[in-house]
Amino acid sequence: MRNYSVNADKYHYQPAIPPLMVYNFTRMESPLFEALFEEEERLPVSVSELNADIRATLERSFGSVWVEGEITNFHAAASGHWYFSLTDGASLIKAACFKGQNFRIRFKPFDGLQVRVRGRVTTYEKRGEYQLLVESLEPVGEGALTVAFEQIKAKLAKEGLFDQALKRPLPPFPRRIGIVTSPTGAAVHDIISVLERRARSVSIVLVPTLVQGDQAGEQIEAAIALANAFNDTAEPEKKIDVLIVGRGGGSAEDLWAFNEERVARAIRASKIPVISAVGHEVDFSIADMVADLRAPTPSAAAEIVAKAEIEIVTQLEQGSARLARSMNMILLAARADMQSLAMAPIFAEFPARIRNMGHDVDGAMRRATESMTTMFRSRSVRTQEVLKRLSPLGLAGKLSENKRRLGLLDQRSNVAGQRMTESRHRTLEKAMSRLDAMSPLRVLERGYSITQKSDNSILRDAADAAAGELLRIRLAKGEVKAEVKESF
Repeated sequence: MRNYSVNADKYHYQPAIPPLMVYNFTRMESPLFEALFEEEERLPVSVSELNADIRATLERSFGSVWVEGEITNFHAAASGHWYFSLTDGASLIKAACFKGQNFRIRFKPFDGLQVRVRGRVTTYEKRGEYQLLVESLEPVGEGALTVAFEQIKAKLAKEGLFDQALKRPLPPFPRRIGIVTSPTGAAVHDIISVLERRARSVSIVLVPTLVQGDQAGEQIEAAIALANAFNDTAEPEKKIDVLIVGRGGGSAEDLWAFNEERVARAIRASKIPVISAVGHEVDFSIADMVADLRAPTPSAAAEIVAKAEIEIVTQLEQGSARLARSMNMILLAARADMQSLAMAPIFAEFPARIRNMGHDVDGAMRRATESMTTMFRSRSVRTQEVLKRLSPLGLAGKLSENKRRLGLLDQRSNVAGQRMTESRHRTLEKAMSRLDAMSPLRVLERGYSITQKSDNSILRDAADAAAGELLRIRLAKGEVKAEVKESF
């Protein structure tokens, strides 16, 4: 019977010092001597039977042991099984971790890694070699999740999945948001709450999935693929513009699904831009590194999505205010320009000249009328004098002739007066046409312009314009502001 002492984390197999044993040879109590004097001969056992007995004994005696050592000769077989040895520098034991067990281990072991292993001791009967069948394996001094995280991170970084050139910009105004998360978690409620408050025009498509546990990574991968498949067949107005993939806070074990390689590759392969929103701000996952944009929390992801709509509304409001101010300034400037033009000398002199010309025409008309009236009166007086000098009898026929002539003369006088009046009218019309032609507005319509300096004075000589001076040129329609480059 052997005794074993157990020291904390591992077994130390040391035979205890047996008490002094005294053998009574006369009684033949020694097993060795008893075997020599057995009456029946023992039959030998086969090698397989012996190995099977040894295996049963080992598995019964060492059904669950913890062993700490360094991994050497690690080999991952094509079948999925792991084979390696554990050593403490002085001794070595072979170990195996079969596919049905190692899929639960978050990282891939490597030579030189110090580990703590739980398993059972057994034999490989075909070779008669004993080995340790590993059921669980943990790094010593550093957590398994940390090792796995660094391994996956290094692998994907080497493949270029984290390159900034692969990051796609989010659409400026997303209308339909896909959410890949648990339908019962706090994350989906936070996202919906933010979007309802800040972007009510945005619609939501929930793609439910597990977010923790052994099956979570596979389901998240399938959910991302499902959202992309939906987009491939959906009408343009129903397509998903952005995917939010994430969950609320939790332990490293709870968040591990978002560190799995299959989830990272699904995010990178997604045709829809992906925002990763895993845990709290201090949590950082592989999904955050490979996604097009990382949000510290699910609520922050919703705020990023809603940001575009709020910015557009704000820009519209600010633009409307700027437009109103600009229009008020333009109206004030136009009113000032109109007042300055109304006070310009050229527009003040023109009405006076029109009035003076009207007075001249009225005077000419009055003088013409008075001249005609005087002439008619003179002719009438002369006619009366002639009638007085002539006898009534001798001049009856002549009187009739004179009357006729007087009628003709009167008619001619009327015609002459009418022609003179028409001539005066034509002269007046010509004068008014010339005056109209001299109007500044008509001059402007013919292509001329009025050039004013910055003090509103009219520029008549090029020598009065200095280089760099700003001028305002009034045209028939509108005005132009110009800068003097050179004057001649």
